[in-house]
Amino acid sequence: MLTNPVYDPFQILTKIYSDGAHVKQAIADTYIEEQYRSRTVKIVYGVLENDLYFDYCIRFYAPKAPKLAVRTILKISLYMLLYMEKKRYMITDCAVDLCKKLGKSGVSGFVNAFLRRFDKNAVDSALPKGVQGKAIALSYPQFALEMLQKEYGERAEKIAAAKSGGVSVRFVSGAENYVQKSHVKTPFDGNYIFENFVRDEGFDKGEYTFQSVGSIAICDCVSPCDSLLDCCAAPGGKSVLLAAKCGHVTSFELHEHRVELITQYKRRMGVENITELQKDSAAFDEKYEEKFDAVLCDAPCSGYGTISENPDIKLFRKKEDFAALAKTQRSILDTVCRYVKKGGALYYSTCSLFQCENDETVGAFLKNHPDFVVEELQSPLAHDIKKYGLQFLPDTAYGAGFYVSKLTRKL
Repeated sequence: MLTNPVYDPFQILTKIYSDGAHVKQAIADTYIEEQYRSRTVKIVYGVLENDLYFDYCIRFYAPKAPKLAVRTILKISLYMLLYMEKKRYMITDCAVDLCKKLGKSGVSGFVNAFLRRFDKNAVDSALPKGVQGKAIALSYPQFALEMLQKEYGERAEKIAAAKSGGVSVRFVSGAENYVQKSHVKTPFDGNYIFENFVRDEGFDKGEYTFQSVGSIAICDCVSPCDSLLDCCAAPGGKSVLLAAKCGHVTSFELHEHRVELITQYKRRMGVENITELQKDSAAFDEKYEEKFDAVLCDAPCSGYGTISENPDIKLFRKKEDFAALAKTQRSILDTVCRYVKKGGALYYSTCSLFQCENDETVGAFLKNHPDFVVEELQSPLAHDIKKYGLQFLPDTAYGAGFYVSKLTRKL
């Protein structure tokens, strides 16, 4: 029985566009025909990566915006037409068929006409000049592209256009059984990036885990110690990796269901020297004052450094969010710094590209906490050296963007 390739992506994207679901959760919560899973996931991510451009394409041919369901069908169809090299007639037939199955036969004629008329060259020639047109072409929010341009100049477009390097896998054992597949070896032990990687029983046995290059690079910057606090720890990847070089790791996480993610992660990986707790890292607990040799604060942030893996961030993260995020970041730092022993280290990290969440946050912290000083960091992964830390950027770090700074508490 033939399946309509538009249907499953439509179900997932509707949850994202209509309900505000995150892409990974929407995929997990949707029944997908298993034999077509890779195709469905590719389409969903492809649509989200090109969302702003597809919106412009639709406006170009339809000044009066169609309703959400129709826009979603058109975006899926545009992705298949432009990036999957499918025949136009096949895509059109599938889109029209789905309109009818959804009880929207009245718009099937419009969808048919749109897809038959669509001409990418005509659309591209009509793009606005300047940063607005570049933002549309890159499908990158204009405010964010302007921020990148201000901070990185001509490099901004390369950063915005950077794609994921592939599936990042960290092996504890058995890497030799997988490296015959197409891959890139990163500078970190046991970390490979694969073009495609299908999870198997090795995952459940704890032989390997899926962990981003950014997460691994941040852990690589942390020095071995006896006691470490990972204060924003879920889902647990950093805690588990750091447990290999720290005597004991305590993991704080605000939400109960996310604490369970840490528990599941450590059990799967066979790690026992982690204690996970449901704790608000912004609320001081005197029980932990000066208790830890090191504290890692991987703070809540805009996530713009992970757009290649989480393209839905471009839909939901707004310019006005940054002020609230900065307030949260500084509140957490002000609290957890009190848990660091004298002579101990405080590590601050984000998956952000922007100075307002990185160097500016650290600078404000140092101004208010003269008992901390910046320590120099090094990394084998390509990076920019900032005033207070290392900035990794997607165009040179396998599609990942993140920041890390090390602050030592004076004796």
